[in-house]
Amino acid sequence: MSRDEKSEVSSQTLLQNEDSNANEDIRLERIVFIGRTYDEYIRMFNLEDRDVLGRAILDCPAGACSFTAVANAQGADVIAADIAYYFGIDELEEKGYRDIEHAMKHVEKSAALYHWSEFESVETLNQTRVQALTDCVRDMRLNPDRYIAVKLPVLPFEDEQFEMTLSAHFLFMYNDKLDYAFHVQTLQELMRVTQNEIRIFPLVDQSGVKYDRLDELRTYVDRQGWDSVELKVDYEFQRNASSMLVLKKR
Repeated sequence: MSRDEKSEVSSQTLLQNEDSNANEDIRLERIVFIGRTYDEYIRMFNLEDRDVLGRAILDCPAGACSFTAVANAQGADVIAADIAYYFGIDELEEKGYRDIEHAMKHVEKSAALYHWSEFESVETLNQTRVQALTDCVRDMRLNPDRYIAVKLPVLPFEDEQFEMTLSAHFLFMYNDKLDYAFHVQTLQELMRVTQNEIRIFPLVDQSGVKYDRLDELRTYVDRQGWDSVELKVDYEFQRNASSMLVLKKR
């Protein structure tokens, strides 16, 4: 399967593990601005209302997801962080529609790689992705202070600023580009800014292969004073992408 054919299951954004943090490294054409809906987040992360409402939550990387918009409207305190937010909202909206159109063409060609019990058809999937993008962009215009431009593995937040951090379709999806050192550095930073709990989904790469150094990473996390558990979730669109890693501070 080509890189283009993997567009739907890719991260909301494609971050490169580079030494330089200069903004001029960041080019819009290298970003995949596709997002999931609030309802998908609820299922991907096994969340309930009490896990979200009234809580300070970081979504990183958040991309074009609508979780921040919907959760905040319901009484949560969510901040979205992503490399994409270095760009203007109009640029991102246009890029998002192009990415969705591109992704749908390739998902249609490789339909066997997905569980279609999640969506009735490619058309339904397209509508869901457009809804996420629409909700996200609308909220970005109304509440720009909620959308913070970052370049992992560095975050501009205070220690333990968030009660919970959610991280979807990034860390292990790009195992061929983001090495073990990057995973450790990113988890260090997520643990620094998080008080209680981190949830990461999924645990496979773009081909559906589970991250092969997960046990090693969990050992590292344990040494930092965090417990970890792998949990099945009630969501599987990409085949084999049906588990999350939950980290809880001891």
